[in-house]
Parts: sequence; C-alpha cells; structure tokens
Amino acid sequence: MIHSQHSFVAHAETAAAPRGFGHVWRRFSRNRLALVALAFLVVVHAAAILAHALAPYPPDAVDLLQRFAARSREHPLGTDETGRDVLSRLIFGGRISLSVGFAAMAVAVTVGVAMGALGGYHGGLVDAVVMRMADGMLTVPTFFLALLVLALFGSGTLNVILVIGLTGWMVVARVVRAEVLRVLPQEFVAAARALGCRDGHILLRHVMPQAVPSVIVAATLGVAYAILVESGLSYLGLGVQPPTPTWGNMLSGAQYYVWNRPDLAIYPGVMIMLSVLSYNALGDALRDALDPRFTGVS
Repeated sequence: MIHSQHSFVAHAETAAAPRGFGHVWRRFSRNRLALVALAFLVVVHAAAILAHALAPYPPDAVDLLQRFAARSREHPLGTDETGRDVLSRLIFGGRISLSVGFAAMAVAVTVGVAMGALGGYHGGLVDAVVMRMADGMLTVPTFFLALLVLALFGSGTLNVILVIGLTGWMVVARVVRAEVLRVLPQEFVAAARALGCRDGHILLRHVMPQAVPSVIVAATLGVAYAILVESGLSYLGLGVQPPTPTWGNMLSGAQYYVWNRPDLAIYPGVMIMLSVLSYNALGDALRDALDPRFTGVS
C-alpha cells in the first residue's frame, strides 16, 4: 500500500512537471528574436569571461600621449580622455556589469523564493505579513531607495549588489507564492502528507520543483533589471567606482566629452541597451516555452 502511494506521488509529480528540454527548446527556437538575443548574450558573456585574453590592453593602462586617439589598428574603438583603450574597458566593463547583475539577481531570487514559499505554504498570518512587506516595498521607488542606502553606507561593489538584490525580491516572491498556492491543492501533495512527510520535505521535494520554470523566467528578467539599475547608479556616481570600469561609469565619464567624442558614450550605452533588451526577449521567450498553456508562435 505504501509502495503504491509512493508510486502515485511520483506519477502525479511527473504529470504536473513541465516537459523535457527537447520540447522546451523546440518551442523556444520558434522565436527568432529570442535566438538572436541568446546568441548576443552568449557572445557578450564569453567576451566577459575571456576578458584577459581578448582585451588588447589592461583596462586601466593610461597613455596621456594617446588622449582621444581615433580608431586605428592599435585601438579599434579609439581611446578616452586619459588614453585608455576603449575596447578593453568595454570588455572589462561588461565583466563587472554582468557580474553585478547576476550576483544581485541571485540575492533577489534567494530572498524572493524563501519569502514566497514561506507565505504561500503556511498561509494565514505568515502569508499576510510576507505579502504586506512585499506590497509595502513595491510602493517605494526602489531606485531612490537604492540611492539613499548607497549614499549612507558607501558605494562599494558588495553594497551595490546587496542593495539591488534586496530591493528586487518582491516580484519573485509573488510569483513563487502564486505557484505554491497553485500546487498545494494537487493530489500528489495530499498523498505526501498522508505518508507522513514533513512540511520541509513536501515544500522542497514536491512543491518547489513545480515553481522552477517561473523562477527561471523571473531570474532572467531580474538580470536585466539589475544591469539597468547598476548602470544608473554608476552613472550617478554611486555605483561601482572608477578606475574599475563598468558600462555605467564609462557612460558617466563620457558625458563631459559628448560634443567632441560622442562615440565614448555611444559604445557603453549601446551595450547596456542591447543586453537589457536581449535579457527581456529571452525572458519572454522562456515564459512562452515553459508555459504549457501557450500554443502560439511568437
């Protein structure tokens, strides 16, 4: 009898789980824009990982005799106001901006999953407190809150990651809570409870795996949000500080020379724009591919 109940739980979980990778990839590959976005992100992340091998110069190598040098074989994108190679700084800046984006997303997803699962599973007062916290933070302009926190506690890389992550968990929490509430009434959860499984085991083993697709989509969109916020904070001088290059502080430094060398602002601005748009397109395509109710073609 117990064996048959275990088999029922496993069968029900399989029926409720999203389909395999091949099925998801076929649905995803129908979206040509998403494929282009994925290819762009692969190239950008590969360049960031291999920055030391690809960048022709160190990002902080100053050569005052080469200030504002035009594009050439030695400097494919020219140099900036202190003679630093723009291409090298763009590659290393991408490494920092993308790393901050991923780290901040990891913080936001960790907090959001924990809060959403806690509220959705226990319900009642716990759910009310968690959701009112999320609603309260959603009413606060998070960018200005981040500015205030960084102005008070400093603008180091770790502080930037934490402030972006801890002001971006609310959407993830709401998504996870909704998925938990959707899964809890299903029969395999009731069967696991009948077998005497503890709440923690049920939540981690039977409930949360069903929320993984939604968390993946939220995480993808969270990276785009984090990159955009980090760039804005760095542009205002409260993000990652020079001489460490990021796309945001490169854009900030270029604003003083926008009439003489507008390309110094165009390069990092285009990278921020394309990265954010690519992550948004990727997130939208993953949402459609992972949602069994979606039948159309983007």
